[in-house]
Amino acid sequence: MTDTDQATTKPASLLADALVRISQEVDACFDTVLPVPGDPRDRLYEAMRYAAIGGGKRLRPLLVTAVSGLFAIDRNVAVRVGSAIEAIHVYSLIHDDLPCMDDDSLRHGKPTVHLAYDEATAVLAGDSLLSLAFEILSDPALIGDPFTRIELVRTLAMASGAGGMAGGQMMDMVAESTAFDLSTVTRLQQLKTGALLGAAVEMGAILGKIPPEGRTHLRGYARDIGLAFQIVDDLLDAEGDEQMAGKALRKDADAGKQTFVSLLGVDRARAQARHLVDQAIDYLASYGEEADLLRAVARFIVDRDR
Repeated sequence: MTDTDQATTKPASLLADALVRISQEVDACFDTVLPVPGDPRDRLYEAMRYAAIGGGKRLRPLLVTAVSGLFAIDRNVAVRVGSAIEAIHVYSLIHDDLPCMDDDSLRHGKPTVHLAYDEATAVLAGDSLLSLAFEILSDPALIGDPFTRIELVRTLAMASGAGGMAGGQMMDMVAESTAFDLSTVTRLQQLKTGALLGAAVEMGAILGKIPPEGRTHLRGYARDIGLAFQIVDDLLDAEGDEQMAGKALRKDADAGKQTFVSLLGVDRARAQARHLVDQAIDYLASYGEEADLLRAVARFIVDRDR
C-alpha cells in the first residue's frame, strides 16, 4: 500500500467506525428514554421509536461528539446532547413527510410514520420528539452547570424554529410557487439544513466551555459543510438512485423548485461543494490529529452516495 493509499484509508476507516459507533449509541439512548409505557399512550411511543431508532446517518450527533472530543468532554454526555439534536431532526422528518407538507411515503427505506401508523399519531410523535429534545438538554443529571444547560437549550431552540429549520421549511414551501435566485436558495438551505448542523458543532463547543469568540473557526467549518451537504443532496436528488437513498427522488424538479443544481448546473454545483469542503477543512488548521474525524466528516459529505 502506498503512502497515498494509507492517507486515504485511515480517515475513511476512522469515519466508518465512528458512524457505526454513534448509530449504536444514539439507538441505545432512544431505547432508554422511550420505553413503551404499557398504557393507552403505547401507539405514540411505538411511533416515536419507529422513527427514531435504526435509521439515518446520525451526522448531527457525530458532529457533537467529534467537536466535544476536541475538549475531552465525557462521551456519554456528548451522546445525550447529540441525541437531543437528533430528536429534533427526526421530528422534522416526520412532519416534512406528512401529506400537508412533502407528502412522502418512504423514509430510510421504510414507510413514513403517517403511513405506518396514521397522520394524527405522526403529528403527536413529531411534537413529542421536539419536547424530548429539551427534556434531555435541561436534565440537571446530565449537565450540572445551569449556564451550560441554558446555552445548549437556547442554541437548539434558535436553530429549530422560525429563525432556523422551520423557517427554512417555510421558504421551501414558498419555493414551489416563487422563483428563487441563488442567494435566496442559499439562505433557504442555511436555515433548513445548515442550522441544525451548525447547532451540532456549536453545542460541542459549548460543552467544551469555549467562549463565543473562540468558536469562529468552528462556525466557519459548520457553515461550509452545511451548504456542501445540501448541494450534494440536490445532486443526489437529480442523479441518485432511489433504492440507495431510501426515499423518493427528483421531487424538487417535479415541483418546479429552484435548487443549487438547477441554478448552477451539475458540474458547477459539484465543484462548489468540493470547494466548500476544502474551505471547511482549512478552518481546522489550528488542530492536529484530534480533528481528523471532523475532516473526514467534511469529505464524507461531498463523497456520499445517499
